[in-house]
Amino acid sequence: MSGVDSRALDPSLDLFDAIDDLRREMKAVILAHYYQEPDIQDIADFIGDSLALSQQAAATDAEIIVFAGVHFMAETAKLLNPDKLVLLPDLEAGCSLADGCPPAAFAEFLSRYPDHKVVSYINCSAATKAMSDLICTSANAVKVVSSYPADQPIIFAPDQYLGSFVAKQLGRDLVLWPGSCEVHEMFSEKRLVELKVTHPDAVVAAHPECTEGILQHADHIGSTSSILKFARETPAHKIIVVTEPGIIHQMQKENPDKELIPAPGVDESCNCNECPYMKKNTLEKLYLCMRDRTPEVTVAEELREDALRPILRMLELSR
Repeated sequence: MSGVDSRALDPSLDLFDAIDDLRREMKAVILAHYYQEPDIQDIADFIGDSLALSQQAAATDAEIIVFAGVHFMAETAKLLNPDKLVLLPDLEAGCSLADGCPPAAFAEFLSRYPDHKVVSYINCSAATKAMSDLICTSANAVKVVSSYPADQPIIFAPDQYLGSFVAKQLGRDLVLWPGSCEVHEMFSEKRLVELKVTHPDAVVAAHPECTEGILQHADHIGSTSSILKFARETPAHKIIVVTEPGIIHQMQKENPDKELIPAPGVDESCNCNECPYMKKNTLEKLYLCMRDRTPEVTVAEELREDALRPILRMLELSR
């Protein structure tokens, strides 16, 4: 269903009203990530980062979960809610981090470090989660890793830049899987510095999935929810935002008097700082997936049990 044909829709249909009607009829909850398009953010019941969305998915009493995000997010919701229908507007809304950590290759990598604990970023497949001891998000990665004694060797996967940031914060060595987010890797340090020169009164807020070259210029480094909090609290009136620009919609709603400047990517000819996977979801696809109750995200029960265990440990640590 990735190539939804919106021509099947009545052009006079008010999608906001239609989705509202379906939400009530289905007793559904719509969860959306900050990187979704503005219309989806505005119609969602709850908007959050990966940690908050996981917590919301674990707590919801809705009968159906409609996840406006990427596949690993909806899959995590299914791990937490095996008896509920979990829908994703576009099954091809994937993630370069998850795709870049194939289970067979990851298993071989782990076999080289038998005495290591495995902390995996939530941006990975259920199969990778099942091989992990603990899951983390960018919001709690430092806390999760620090829950292990300093002398416990740790593998961190699949984001090498988040792992490097955590290692630096804690002053400990981590074995890093060589993965990265194709969006956050595309920000240009040169163009960021040029932007800072043009706006000397601006502060820089960056996501820890960015390269170290970018992070060294940041006034604040944190998850999407952390960046939103920083934007609310900083006295600065200009903020250069170095993460997927979908977050700017919420930032602007919360800070109408502040100027938010999206950081440029390496290539001026493309919107390379936009996540192509997050943007696969549209309001039309959201409506159709609810109307047709498909595509559904499923996980085999044996895999679900193994993948759920490290997620529950994370949620316990994050209380």
